[in-house]
Amino acid sequence: MSLTLCPDVTLYDTGQALILLDTRRGRYWQTNATGAEVLRALLGGTTADQVADQLVRRQPVTRRQASDDIAALLDDLRRTGLVRS
Repeated sequence: MSLTLCPDVTLYDTGQALILLDTRRGRYWQTNATGAEVLRALLGGTTADQVADQLVRRQPVTRRQASDDIAALLDDLRRTGLVRS
């Protein structure tokens, strides 16, 4: 699955977080540090399963929780029209 930003979305990387600006709607969203790490990886071509494996190695989280959290993030980003697969 290849993840890309929708055409009207601009990404700003603050180093700790990502800010996504929907220029069509004039709204923005901000990730936390983990969300930024996940989204950077997904936009870079890493699969959700690979990202979950990376999180489990570095965070106190189960594989199931990491996968569920990534899926929820992707669902939110798709639902709000920020990314597409």
